[in-house]
Formats: sequence, structure tokens, C-alpha cells
Amino acid sequence: MTDKAPVVLVDGSSYLYRAYHALPPLTNSRGEPTGAVKGVINMIRRLLKDYPDSPVAVVFDAKGKTFRDELFAEYKAQRPPMPDDMRPQVEPIHQIVRAMGLPLLIEEGVEADDVIGTLACQAKDDGRPVVVSTGDKDMAQLVNHKVTLVNTMTGTVLDEDGVREKYGFGPKLMIDFLALMGDKVDNIPGVPGVGEKTAKALLQGIGGLDALYDNLEAIRELDFRGAKKMPEKLLEHKDQAYLSYQLATIKVDVPLHVSVDEIVLGEPDNAELKALFRRLEFKSWVDELEGEEVGEAPAPAEQVEVDYETILAKASFNRWLQRLKDAELFAFDTETTSLHAMEAEIVGVSFAVEAGKAAYVPLAHDYLDAPAQLERDWVLAELKPLLEDAGKAKVGQNLKYDRNVLANHGITLRGIAWDTMLESYVHNSVAGRHDMDSLALRYLDTSTIHFEDIAGKGAKQLTFNQIKVEDAAPYAAEDADITLRLHQRIWPELESEASLRRVLMDIEMPLVPVLADIERNGALVDADQLGKQSKELESRLVALEREAYDLAGTEFNLSSPKQLGVILFEQLELPVVKKTKTGAPSTAEDVLQELALDYSLPKLILEYRGLAKLKSTYTDKLPKMINPRTGRIHTSYHQAVAATGRLSSADPNLQNIPIRTEQGRRIRKAFVAPKGYRILAADYSQIELRIMAHLSRDEGLLNAFAEGLDVHRATAAEVFATELDKVTDEMRRRAKAINFGLIYGMSAFGLGKQLGLGRSEAQGYIDRYFERYPGVARYMDETRALAHEKGYVETLLGRRLYLPEINARNKMLQQAAERTAINAPMQGTAADIIKKAMIRVAGWLNEGTLDARLVMQVHDELVLEVAEKDVEAVRAGVVERMSGAAELAVPLVVDTGVGESWDEAH
Repeated sequence: MTDKAPVVLVDGSSYLYRAYHALPPLTNSRGEPTGAVKGVINMIRRLLKDYPDSPVAVVFDAKGKTFRDELFAEYKAQRPPMPDDMRPQVEPIHQIVRAMGLPLLIEEGVEADDVIGTLACQAKDDGRPVVVSTGDKDMAQLVNHKVTLVNTMTGTVLDEDGVREKYGFGPKLMIDFLALMGDKVDNIPGVPGVGEKTAKALLQGIGGLDALYDNLEAIRELDFRGAKKMPEKLLEHKDQAYLSYQLATIKVDVPLHVSVDEIVLGEPDNAELKALFRRLEFKSWVDELEGEEVGEAPAPAEQVEVDYETILAKASFNRWLQRLKDAELFAFDTETTSLHAMEAEIVGVSFAVEAGKAAYVPLAHDYLDAPAQLERDWVLAELKPLLEDAGKAKVGQNLKYDRNVLANHGITLRGIAWDTMLESYVHNSVAGRHDMDSLALRYLDTSTIHFEDIAGKGAKQLTFNQIKVEDAAPYAAEDADITLRLHQRIWPELESEASLRRVLMDIEMPLVPVLADIERNGALVDADQLGKQSKELESRLVALEREAYDLAGTEFNLSSPKQLGVILFEQLELPVVKKTKTGAPSTAEDVLQELALDYSLPKLILEYRGLAKLKSTYTDKLPKMINPRTGRIHTSYHQAVAATGRLSSADPNLQNIPIRTEQGRRIRKAFVAPKGYRILAADYSQIELRIMAHLSRDEGLLNAFAEGLDVHRATAAEVFATELDKVTDEMRRRAKAINFGLIYGMSAFGLGKQLGLGRSEAQGYIDRYFERYPGVARYMDETRALAHEKGYVETLLGRRLYLPEINARNKMLQQAAERTAINAPMQGTAADIIKKAMIRVAGWLNEGTLDARLVMQVHDELVLEVAEKDVEAVRAGVVERMSGAAELAVPLVVDTGVGESWDEAH
């Protein structure tokens, strides 16, 4: 190391605040603040240019309290919380710094200043020069013949002479200066009545604190206002002055996880940098990287020359058909009459084989002056061999939908190699929405033509068949083009990450045709049974209304939160549990649940709300959703919504049908088997607790599952220190709440609320649980630490869940992220396992001669329709494939049931 290549230490925390306040507020197209990110990264990029041969480390303050808080409880107490639009910029800065190949240093219990001071001291002792990049005057105390300060935002450099010139004294008196005048920003008290001028006069006239207190009488002779009374003032506040000295002193002996010798520049991860810069919409930096790495990824969308063709003649179509046959991969998309796949008919098809080159074939635009179009059945017949060829790779955006639409026309889409919606979802499930317009903006820096742009909005919105071909063609061709370019952009990043590649190629992509088939199979529902239940619910709701009026002493709208609030809190004068943002007493469900413990009306309102929701959402609505062609209900499964990897469903939502109430179970009774068939339900038993046992390797949990014990009863025996056969039902109930509560990150307050206990008693249960299951406590601690370090957690099979708030300054946001960090690997692993099980079961059924089909997937359960003659064979095969979907340290147990309805089978 020579003097020409100093160690560069960057005060990231200082620059974050300075950039935020000094620069104009910037946001990207999604409204995310980006100004501070750009300011800080600009500063770091400039340093890298100014010191090309230097090792550079970026240092940030750790979250939580430091030793200074122990010295002085009011330290930094007056500092306002981090602004709401600064907070979300911290994690992107950290991500970019890491992607640049720079060490990012964050040490618990100390501030960034102390980390920098310690490293600077180490370097000086080794005879190595140091440049500290900061805008903080406190750092001037570190300056010596080897340590220099650089303020990159102002371009100023401070060496020893520079400090003397700026402040009127040398670096060694900077701590005394701060101790005398204090620091409003950090709430260092200083000596009351001593400002900057007085502090300078004292230091220049006599010296530091020790010299001042040794020569108090000499102070009266100094030439500044108030000198005569200053000795008494200093004497009165001597303890405060020396406390301030301690608070202002940068520690230079902090135990660190890295030494100055270990600060080295790593290789930048340009793919990650481009992804981050694209998301933040720092276009010039993206262009710069693209220029440096020609060929790694396509240029941003606006630099791609677009050539879209509208195909109206057979010759043009045949030419494109040959291009599709010759291509290794092509993007494919359908335009249809409806968003509901089971009802949709094809209006046109589009495809692309290279970036910027795409075509649209209009087939069924039916407005009066529509141009002559190729005959739909002929085009689809020509495309059918290609679309059904499993060896011909296709890419699309949400191809499950297109597969179901094509099935309406007798085509079974095969060769679904990639889906850009799923590629983005696996890449980062929480980065934003995964629709094509959002992805184009996020990954390609381009705004696409939106459907509303060509179809209009609201009640007058056109269906695609009513849109003019000249407007429809660019929109449809762009869909195929953008899809291909998104794949070319995202896939290389997934391909380079083995775990993410496996999640996409072994789980999400093979699941697409499985889910499409389940949607098409649909579920048989007894509309008459639901109609009868609706009438009964209506009668009960009317009765509940009358009871409510009697309790309230007046009539009111039970569905109106405002009217209910007046009744509960003004007329009946019930206690206000919490308030809304506007200051009104809340009537939210959790509030009513608490009030219902002591008061009749809130309890009645809860029953009313629950039954009204069942009626409107299920018993009234489900019969209307029966497809007239198939006589069945066809839900739509969403693969790219839940952050953890779980499937969700809509139209109808099958995941939310209640199971704990009699009325909820009656709705499940209406899901029935056709004549000659039975419903088979197969459900993983306590899968998340089994995953916890596997991940934590806790001996107590492992033994309980290995021995086939009732794990809640076993936990109760441990927590309540009793014999297994002496565990009461109440003990088991509490143990169950603890088991599930802890894996969802429940606090003592939450557990106490659920069990009706005081906070301290609930905490006692939690403490005893962790004493008995130390492996669980260790796993949770390690997972939290890893989440803070990496910014994400992973499932057993490699799915990644990013936690944007894990290092948030706001403690509530950070704690919520920590709870997610603990639960997500379990919930995500359970999601991965059920998906693997679906793929295995569907593949097996498709190969064999058994008469059975998957009709639903709900949470950890698969629901099948099975011919009566095949029930036992299918049951055995399903259990075998579900229990073998993953290898855990404990058995994967599958419970099954068979019946004429879903409720009977469950």
C-alpha cells in the first residue's frame, strides 16, 4: 500500500441524510422515492473514479441502541424519526453497494463513526494513509498526518492544516469543542450558554476541557462576552461537560468483524446492478452498463427498432409459420373476448421470434368495416401441430390462460418452456406486480400500450373483437415482442442462480399445465342445496337484526360502521378500544371480538357480519358462477400473487371458505361428487410444524414427530411439565396456540390475547417453550440474523423471499419483517411441497388407467373426484406421491378422507 492508494472509508449514514436533504426529491414511475439513492451512489461512484486503486468500504449505522444510549438516555432523543420517503431508500442503497462489489459494514452497538474511527486507527498504525469520505464535522477529530477527510458533495478536503484553518484549532481539540458547545442533532448537551464563538475562544485562549478546569480563574481574563461568569458556569456543569466529551468521542477500539487488511474490492455484479438501476429507473446508469457489456442482455426497449406486421393473407401467414418452425423459441399470445378463460374465444394471435420483430393475426374482429381476415378455424388448424408439439419451446406471459383458451378450440398447448410472469415472480416475488405492463417498465424501461388506450374505460369499454385492427395489431404484436424481450432479460439472471432456476424449472413451470387442467376440470356444486342455505341465512340475519335493535333500543344499519359506532360508543357508552386514523372509535373485527367478551351487541354484530359474508360471497354467488356449458364452477388459480409461493384462487376464492363453523362446513357439503364417483381429500398433517422440526433440528420436536405423537399434546407436556397422559384438553389447546403462534412470530401480547391471559403469563409460556425446544429458539435467532445480513430468506427448495423492511429504522416495520423472516421459510416450503405433490399426482394420473381427476387445491389439501371402483387405489397412490414430495427429517404424513361431498371427505 502506497500513499497514492489510501484506504477509503465512506460514511454512508452521513451521506444518506445529506443527499436526502440537499437534492431535489426524485421518484420513479411507480412513485417510489429514489433521490437519496441516486445522491449516495453518485458520491460513491465519484470516489471510485477519484481513487481507482484504493480499497473502499461503505459504513452505515446499525439499527438499535448503542453504548452512548447507556451513557445518556436522551442521546439523539430529539432527532425526528427517519422521513417516510427516506426509509425505503436505505435497502436499495445497501443492495447497490453490495452489487458494486464494495464491503458494506454495519456493526451492532456502535455507530458508523466508531467503525470508521477504528479502521482508520488500524490503518494509521500500519503506516497506511486513510481518506474518510463524510460531511460530518465530528470526524475532524480523526484527522492526523495519515487521515484526511473528503466531502464529496462539496469537494472540500480537510487535512490537519485544513482543520485549523476552518475551525481555528487543531483536530485534537474537536472533541473538546463538541463537549463545550454540544450538538443539537445528536442531543449532546454541552455546557449551557456556550455557543460556537465562546467554545472557540475558550479553546484558543486556554485549551481543552482539562486545561480549562485546571485554569478556571484565567478564563475571566479572556476577551469574549460573558468571560467573567464563565468559570462558575463551567464548574456548575462540569459533569455534563465531561459526559458530552464521552458522547462526542469516536471510539477507535471497537471489536469488528472485519479488519482494515480485509477491505478489498470485489467484482461488481453487473446483472444485479442493471436490475436494480432498471427498477429505480436510473436509465443513464443502465445504458452505461449495457455499453460495457455488449451482448449480455438486449438494449433498453426504446433502442430496439420495432417492426410489427399485421397478417391478413395466407402467404404472409405461411411465411411466419415457417419462421416459427425454424425458431428455437418463440413468444406466443392470444387476444380474446373475455378474461374468463372458460368463456373466452380467440379474436387473434400474435408471436415474436426476435426482439422488435412480431406479428399479429386478426381472426375475429367483427365491427362493420373490419378488413378481410384469415379464417379462424383454418389458422388454428395450421398452428395446432406446432402448438401441440412438446419439443417446440414457447414463452408467454401467463400461458395458463392461453392454454385454457386454446383448449376451448380443441388445441392442447404443449412445450410451455417459460412464462415471464413466473420468471419475474421467482426472481423477486415482492418487487411489485407481475403483469406485463409493470414488468416492461421494471425490466425494459419501456411503457407499453395499455388495454384502456385502445378499448376505453368503464361501461363503454370495448371487447377485443370490437377494436379496430389498426389499433389492435400494434397492441397485440407488442405483447408478444415484450414477452420475448422480458424472457431474454430475466432468464439469464435466474439461470445464474441455481436455486432460483430450480424453483422455476422444477416447480412453477411444470405446475402451469397441472393448474390449467384443474381449472378446466372444475368442481361440481349443488345449487339447490346452496339456495336452501341462503334462505335459512336470510331468516337468521333478519332475526339477528331484530335482536340488535332490541339491544340498541333503536333501529340502525348493522352494516354501517358509522351508525354502529354511534350505537356502541355514544348511546351504550361501551369502552373505546382503539380509534381510526380520523380519530373515530373503531368498529373493526378485532375490536368487536374484544368487546364481545363482555357485551352482547358486539357479539351479535360479529355473528351477523360472518353470516352476511357467507351469504353474499358463497351461498348467493356460487350458483351464479356455474358454467352453463359444463355445469361446474371453474376457479382461477394465481401463481404469482402470494409472496411466499402459496397459490391463491379467485372467481370463486376457494381458500377462504370457513371450516370451523357449521355454516361454513355446509358450504363445503355443496361441493359434491357426480354419480358413480366420490370426493377424495388428501391433506398434509401439521406440515408447517414438521418443516419447523426439520429446519430447526430441535431434538424434542424431531422425537415427537418420529414417534408419531400428537405434537400439541407433546408440547403441552413439555411446557406444563406434566406427563403425556395427564395433559388436559385445555393444556393441549394452549400448546397448539403456542406452536402455531410462534411460527407466525406471535408476541407474548398476541398469545395472551388469543388465550385470554395476561402478558407476563403468556411470556412465561413462551419462555418455557424455548427452554424445552432450544433448537427452535436457535433457528429463529439465526434466521433473523441471516435476514438482516442478506435482505431475504429462502425455503428448503430455494425459493427466495425478499424483506424490504428488514433493516428499516422504524422498529415496528423491522419487527414485522423479522416475523415474516421466521414464518416465510416454513410457509414457502409448505407451498413448494404441495406444488411438487400436485405435479407428481397429476403426472401419475395422466399416465395410468385410473378414473380420477384433481378438482381443487386448498391450502395444504388436494381434492379429487374418483370413480367408486378406483377409490382405494387412488388413495394409496396419492398418499405415496404426496408423502414423497420432499425429504424431511420427520415423516410427511398425509391424512385422507372419502365421501359424497367435500365436507364428508375432509
